Amino acid sequence: MKRSTILNRELSAAIAALGHGDMLMVCDAGFPVPCDARRIDLAVCRDLPPLEPVLEAIAAECIFEKITVGEEVRDYNEPLNRELVRIFPGITFEYVPHASIMTDLVHKAKYIVRTGAFNPWGNIALHSIPDVPKWFENPEVKVPDWYRDAVE
Repeated sequence: MKRSTILNRELSAAIAALGHGDMLMVCDAGFPVPCDARRIDLAVCRDLPPLEPVLEAIAAECIFEKITVGEEVRDYNEPLNRELVRIFPGITFEYVPHASIMTDLVHKAKYIVRTGAFNPWGNIALHSIPDVPKWFENPEVKVPDWYRDAVE
């Protein structure tokens, strides 16, 4: 049996398929997932699973350079904003109008993970990046300052 965090076959495969700059979106139960999207539906019933444990499990298995979230989370849903900062410490947050997440950003996601969360504006875009220390383990390869600075 698999030993790492995520047991869901589709979610595990999606994380393994992410490359530099790919976007994985984790959304609440009410998010309008486009018909043609690669949907991973984890929702069972209201708040099962909640958003935060799904994000924690994903954060344990993948590295992200940026998190995009609706301005409404920052302005109106402080508990969720606090949890996001806790789950993704040191990562750059980009706040955009929530409407742009639902209309523009959603079509750029490689995968969309639907939770059972009833959490206002709980739609989070995670932008992947390689594990820089592991990617540049060869001591003869130099890490450009701009790259190192972008992930520290």
